[in-house]
Amino acid sequence: MMPTRIAAAGALALAVLCGTPLARAQEPSPLLPLVDAAAQRLLTATPVAANKFRTGGPVEDPQREQQVINATKAQAGSRQIDPAYVGAVFRDQIDATVAVEYGLFSQWKLDPATAPPSAPDLAASRIAIDALNRTMVDEIADRWQTLHSPSCPRDLATAVDGVAASRDLDPLYRRALEHATTSYCR
Repeated sequence: MMPTRIAAAGALALAVLCGTPLARAQEPSPLLPLVDAAAQRLLTATPVAANKFRTGGPVEDPQREQQVINATKAQAGSRQIDPAYVGAVFRDQIDATVAVEYGLFSQWKLDPATAPPSAPDLAASRIAIDALNRTMVDEIADRWQTLHSPSCPRDLATAVDGVAASRDLDPLYRRALEHATTSYCR
């Protein structure tokens, strides 16, 4: 009976010593929905780049980028959050998306066999992007306190790791997600 008590006490001590960090590691980040929306938006870079590659369109579109920033800043104002903060977040998101598009262009130029066979509909991608933009601004508003709290860097890292794993992001998209979320914590 004595070995059983020792084993039980040892297991209890191990659970007490290790249980708290394990429980924390398993807690989902409150920023997970926002970071997942950012990743989904980044993933639109593939069909957008395919369209631009096949039609000869430029990767960068300053007019469209400014429209996106203006629209998200206006939505931020209507949600009573700082439009300048939202503008900075979306500037990072756009820059990360452009970087992915350039990466894809490079891959397709160097290995034409991997290039998309046709040009997906750009209008459909933009509808998806606009919807994700609205979702992201809503998530920013809903998580405003977390984004401005001392726990934000930890919560953000947990969310980025979780989203990158669940969406099986390759190194290009993983790095782009890290860049897209650079301005989240203030």
